[in-house]
Amino acid sequence: MDTVGQAGTDGRTDPGAPRPTLDVDRSDAGHRAWLKEAVRRVQADANRSADTHLLRFPLPEHWGIDLYLKDESTHPTGSLKHRLARSLFLYGLCNGWIRPGKPVIEASSGSTAVSEAYFAQLIGVPFIAVMPRTTSREKQRLIEFQGGRCHLVDEARTIYEVSARLARETGGHYMDQFTYAERATDWRGNNNIAESIYQQLRRERHPEPAWIVATAGTGGTSATIGRYVHYLQYDTRICVADPENSCFFDGWVSGDADVDCERGSRIEGIGRPRMEPSFVPGAIDRMMKVPDAASVAAVRALEHAIGRKAGGSTGTGLWAALRVVAEMLAQSRTGSVVTLLCDPGDRYLDKYYSDEWLAAEGLDITPYASTIDTFLATGAWPV
Repeated sequence: MDTVGQAGTDGRTDPGAPRPTLDVDRSDAGHRAWLKEAVRRVQADANRSADTHLLRFPLPEHWGIDLYLKDESTHPTGSLKHRLARSLFLYGLCNGWIRPGKPVIEASSGSTAVSEAYFAQLIGVPFIAVMPRTTSREKQRLIEFQGGRCHLVDEARTIYEVSARLARETGGHYMDQFTYAERATDWRGNNNIAESIYQQLRRERHPEPAWIVATAGTGGTSATIGRYVHYLQYDTRICVADPENSCFFDGWVSGDADVDCERGSRIEGIGRPRMEPSFVPGAIDRMMKVPDAASVAAVRALEHAIGRKAGGSTGTGLWAALRVVAEMLAQSRTGSVVTLLCDPGDRYLDKYYSDEWLAAEGLDITPYASTIDTFLATGAWPV
């Protein structure tokens, strides 16, 4: 039996007396029932979703090199970020951070917020997306369609502090994808994107890719793929393509975690003004800096090649993947290369498919389009 220590003659508690048991029970049957149902709904969404397709980009057969795009645009919310949002919601729920009736708040340039709005609506909590005012209107519409609210800021660098402030003011949870992306995803397997790629390649002529090319917004995807490759001891190399107005490339090259840049990325969804906590430099083998005009030229070349429009981040990765293929060809190497089709192009018709937008941004895609055309026709990458 626990008792309170007896007081001595000086009125103080006798240090040798038995101590009371401290017992604080914060469990609540109603909350536990809500939590179980919320987790069930998120897991059921994964169970309903078939895996995404692995598309072939047409290359001459005699090159002996196969180029694939993992088509993440077929997720229920139309982008690679559907996987991330699901993982973040499960992580937040199981940590006890997401509570009934309290909003989830996220700093995002669009696609993650669309997916998180979907899952917030699925479990019945409010959602607020803090985004730069330059985010495409179509993405804003999709967030609102999923029941979310857009909180627009003029300066892209302020999305972190504004999100944290809104969470404090509302009693909600700041999801913070840029910190938790790499730790919320099970990189050892559990149908993550890396495991899916290898499963889909197992009957191809080059089942273990020579390279996987990713892009980085949070850095979580490249961390997941890199860790999975190392864990299963594959020889695949990981390349991350970085757009203009992003510090990942400079930080990776210099090893300086404090680098930053002043302007926001024109390629929505990737490129950051700071080295994000979820970007894991040691998990990748190579980085490539890709001009924004090259990203747009590549995404338009993709439409010509396979009849599919995709977002600008897909173009960034595709340009880097084509460079890698050109290097392999020049070295008389065969094998496969995989990159990602991150989201659909109909979200960006007023940007990457608009000549008026290109002119306003001072982007000339002509030389980059010519480089791609020459390479696909001759196998030579122009200097």
